Amino acid sequence: MKDTIWRYLEQYDLPVVVGPHAGNTGYAMDTQVYDMRFELNEIEARREKYPSTISFINLLNTLIAEERDASDRGRRFIGIFRFVYDHVFGPFPQRAYADPCEKWQLVVACLKHFQMMLSKYDVGEEDIDAVTDQSQITILGQSSPIHHMQLPVIEVMKDFMSGKTLFRNLMGIILQGVNFLITERTNQIYGQLLESAVLLSLEIIILVMEKDSVVSDFWRPLYQPLDVVLSQDHNQIVVLLEYVRYDFQPQIQLCSVKILSILSSRMVGLSQLLLKSNSAIGLIEDYAACLELRSEECQIIEDSSVDPGVLIMQLLIDNINRPAPNITHLLLKFDVDSPVERTLLQPKFHYSCLKVILDILDKLLKPDVNALLHEFGFQLLYELCVDPLTSAPIMDLLSTKKYHFFVKHLNSVGIAPLPKRTCSQALRISSLHQRAWLMKLLAVELHSAEIADPNHREACQNILSELFGQRNTEYGVDHDASFFITQNETGSISKSKVLELLEIIQFESPDITLKCSQFVSNLKYSSMAEDILTSPTTMGKGVYYHSERGDRLIDLVSFRDKLWQKWNLNNSELNSFGSEIELNAIRDAIQQLLRWGWKYNKNLEEQAAQLHMLTSWSQIVEISASQKISSLENRSDILFQLLDASLNFSGSPDCSLRMAQMLTQVGLTCMAKLRDERFALPSDLTSETITCLHIIMTKQLSNGACQSILFKLILAVLRRESSETLRRRQYALLLSYFQYCRHVLDSDVRTTILEFLSVDEQDNGDLDLEKMDKDQAELAHANFTILRKEEQPILNLVIKDATQGSESVKTMSLYVIDALICVDHEKFFLSQLQSRGFLRSCFLNMSNFSYQDGGFSLDSMHRLCTLEAEFSLLLRICHKYGKSGSQILFSMGSLHHIASCKALHLPMKGSFRRHDTRVEKNSADLDKQQMVVAPILRLLFSLTSLVETSELFEVKNKVVREIVEFIKGHQLLFDQVLQEDISDADELTMELVNHVVGILTKVWPYEESDDYGFVQRLFGMMRSLWSRDPDVFTSIGSARSEIQQKADVSISRLCFSLSSYIYFLVTKKSLRLQIFDHASTATQQPTLASLVFFLGSLATVLDRAAEEKYLLLNKIKDINELSRQEVDEIITMYVSHGYASSSENIQKRRYMAMVGMCKIVGHRSRLIMLLLLLAQNLMNIILAHFNDSNSLKALSDAKEELHSLCGRLIPVLERLELVNEDKTGHNLKVFHRLARSLKEMSIQKLAN
Repeated sequence: MKDTIWRYLEQYDLPVVVGPHAGNTGYAMDTQVYDMRFELNEIEARREKYPSTISFINLLNTLIAEERDASDRGRRFIGIFRFVYDHVFGPFPQRAYADPCEKWQLVVACLKHFQMMLSKYDVGEEDIDAVTDQSQITILGQSSPIHHMQLPVIEVMKDFMSGKTLFRNLMGIILQGVNFLITERTNQIYGQLLESAVLLSLEIIILVMEKDSVVSDFWRPLYQPLDVVLSQDHNQIVVLLEYVRYDFQPQIQLCSVKILSILSSRMVGLSQLLLKSNSAIGLIEDYAACLELRSEECQIIEDSSVDPGVLIMQLLIDNINRPAPNITHLLLKFDVDSPVERTLLQPKFHYSCLKVILDILDKLLKPDVNALLHEFGFQLLYELCVDPLTSAPIMDLLSTKKYHFFVKHLNSVGIAPLPKRTCSQALRISSLHQRAWLMKLLAVELHSAEIADPNHREACQNILSELFGQRNTEYGVDHDASFFITQNETGSISKSKVLELLEIIQFESPDITLKCSQFVSNLKYSSMAEDILTSPTTMGKGVYYHSERGDRLIDLVSFRDKLWQKWNLNNSELNSFGSEIELNAIRDAIQQLLRWGWKYNKNLEEQAAQLHMLTSWSQIVEISASQKISSLENRSDILFQLLDASLNFSGSPDCSLRMAQMLTQVGLTCMAKLRDERFALPSDLTSETITCLHIIMTKQLSNGACQSILFKLILAVLRRESSETLRRRQYALLLSYFQYCRHVLDSDVRTTILEFLSVDEQDNGDLDLEKMDKDQAELAHANFTILRKEEQPILNLVIKDATQGSESVKTMSLYVIDALICVDHEKFFLSQLQSRGFLRSCFLNMSNFSYQDGGFSLDSMHRLCTLEAEFSLLLRICHKYGKSGSQILFSMGSLHHIASCKALHLPMKGSFRRHDTRVEKNSADLDKQQMVVAPILRLLFSLTSLVETSELFEVKNKVVREIVEFIKGHQLLFDQVLQEDISDADELTMELVNHVVGILTKVWPYEESDDYGFVQRLFGMMRSLWSRDPDVFTSIGSARSEIQQKADVSISRLCFSLSSYIYFLVTKKSLRLQIFDHASTATQQPTLASLVFFLGSLATVLDRAAEEKYLLLNKIKDINELSRQEVDEIITMYVSHGYASSSENIQKRRYMAMVGMCKIVGHRSRLIMLLLLLAQNLMNIILAHFNDSNSLKALSDAKEELHSLCGRLIPVLERLELVNEDKTGHNLKVFHRLARSLKEMSIQKLAN
């Protein structure tokens, strides 16, 4: 029909393309045509009636609207456009009209034509040079036909962006104002036509503003963006915005809202402009009335883009973050004359959008019709709460008792039944988003609220009580109510709301992977659709769009148009009969594809809504668990229920991959808090007394609950759909679980201390350590049993990740295997690792380790982390299985692989010690120490345990030989460690020194020569350490920081290793020490006099340490009798400043003081044990000299020196005899016997 009419127009000489503009010369029409200008200007203008022109333009508009070919971008219609622009619409205000209706019919026809040109054709980058090209054509004087160098859409844009005829006439229509339009619409026959003209004018303005940003930067200064043109007269902007008041035609309201949305994004001072024009108050009320009227509608608006309520909500949300004061602040009645953040909101007294929104959310009427209003209302409040300027006023408002906003909506929205997908998927989607935004609001209140404010404090208490099952009273929380499982009015048990919220989203996600080929049987059409949807040329050009929620959806109209275009392009040569058949087929196929697209969009929106709600749920749970749970009762039960529910859902087939990741993160938070809860001071104690029961893990979950966690966690790890990101979190959760199960006692408190402190509790029956040990053993065995049942799939997965995954997942997998070794029984997992060749692959990885960029690139650091985890696993095997584990590793050539590891050759500058944390290369040095050197030395030291099983003088022993060869091959490393100044060494450096000395003292006695100088360095270290005063132990009699306490233990361990080395040389290698140094014999070996001197120092240190330990233990037992001042002094001395707050009550401070003293007692106990062993070694060395006949003869030759030595030794031994068993906590019978024997022998030597 369309083509037929075009042919008739040509047949009757009616111009499809009319003559040129009157101002253009040199162009003549090729044929004689009927001139419409003559009809308009000479005939109709004289009659003041324009039926022909109106009919002609309407006919052309109808024909153009049916055109599908947009390839020439409307160039063929330029003649029609110029006729409408120059001869009809341009002079229309000056013409006379016998019938006013015809005037507005003519205007509407013209505006419809301009609106069609703007909507059908786009402005693109190819139009950037349109202005330049035209000016060049004019300069060159070219006489090409004008319709070959002009486009209607460009001409319209130029007119508006320069304020020419079309813009002036159109604004003349609009500037009559909304009141004039209301009057004319009510009283005049042509009122509806005027209304249509205003609507078209507003739509044209919107279209121009949507397109002008593409070319405005390139067309300046001749052409300006439309907002700049409009701002030249502020009255124009005000009038445009006031049309929101016009409620006869909702489309006009929509256009006004859209114009405000665009202007607010471009004009910084728009709100000030409205305030100065005295139109702000009216505009605030108009927008509130429009929003209120929309909320009272009874019919569902399917297309949200034409929903005035949604558009206003989006306007408010979009403007929140713009410079203050902005349109959101104005329309919500914030104080825009002073700082916005100081506003006191009073919506009950000021009619505004805020009052309407709060009323809408308070009543929640017509949930099917107003679903989007409810959803965006919650989103708006959330965005206001997180904005720095508006957060304080809006949160203060919502927390007041007038609204009870948080708790009320948790009941009315949060746990309401979710609509069925089959009934109303759109309502279901919106309902999920409503709950998501509500939970985000609750999370913000819990996280950011000022607890000092009583309103916020009560709001937080009410939120927690509602979420976790406590009943709420008028004045706060009823602590007598059950916390996690509540009882409803009928007496039945119901779950807490936080679990009900999780259950709401526990449904199978809708499928968005469904291909369009499953909807269309013809492969040709489905492939055509796939090409359109996936082609890079169409991906960003209209096929997809982002919804108001941010979801990337298929634009079904654009999708349909592109399907037709592609089909027309591929089937342009079909005959009429074939074309009809093919046409019917493509119509059916397009309908099916559009149904698929609609279903895809809805499923994608629902999946996004489900994910959004889970994200919000995870936020409120993590904030509650990490920040607010301390105020709740039964915290461990709450955390267990949350962890159990998260693991249940993450392991179910209905849980998507992204949801499983979030649930696992929640599980990590809950498990971390469970670990904290083991040793946290109970908040339910009413007295101020503290006992040793409070440092025991009395809050650990039952064995059954722990086993349930492990079983569900394994199921979640073995889920069908997984990823490395998910498994990293799951592995972290598994490791955290094993740490939770490992210790009954606070890791900072030694078991021996507990035994000393718990005598009274055991007598009273309050504490049964044996039962606790039995329960722990049962739990460990149960964990092993569960893992063994699933060993095949779990080991397959973990080993695959450890060998084939990325570096980060490799590292985590290795630590998981490390944890499996920890709970192993009867070498089950070790044998599995051996049979699968995993240990050998670890050694090969060490040998093949490579690095780039000096080892400090990100990839190299990741590989170093993996290498560190491999060393940790091997060290775990040595520690778990003892010598048998070390023997297995040694038999696999572990030393050879470690020696060939290139990580040992990483560049390392200067000292091992980290002098300045701000210096990057020192940090890199520290990384190498922690990640490479320390693990290798630890492993090497563990392998030295095999040396003790070898024959004493078998120099060619394989274990000794390989360790010695390793030392010789890495002499530089050992030399560098031995050269460290231990007087001010940090903890890591002391560990390295201890390991190096320990290794050398174990194997170097079997080395006959000392070409490498290690023996002399060890002797030099002995002379240096053993000649010092007792102050070598820095914490004795000085500030007792924990770092210094650890340093004392490290130095004691070092001295013990050195003394063991000397003892071995004296007893096995017949080394004999001189009594005193002589100038004639320069040697690095220590003397017997230096041993006696050091033994005296040890006696002093031992006495002080035992006394300090004894006093601390008594203080711990009497902690409840100490005054606050005494407690504060203990905290100052023994507790790190970061852990103690002066605002804590006396009960909490006594607890901190007790734990701090227990930690120091633990360090002192280790120190005393090492000092006793060290003193025993030194006494045995001296005794060996006294008992040896050859040595005795040599000593008798230097009788004076011997007498002097014995004179010094006897007082020291007498002091050692007085060491108290009660104070040291050790059985000293052997120690005292040795001291007495040596004293008696010394007295005999002295008497001879």
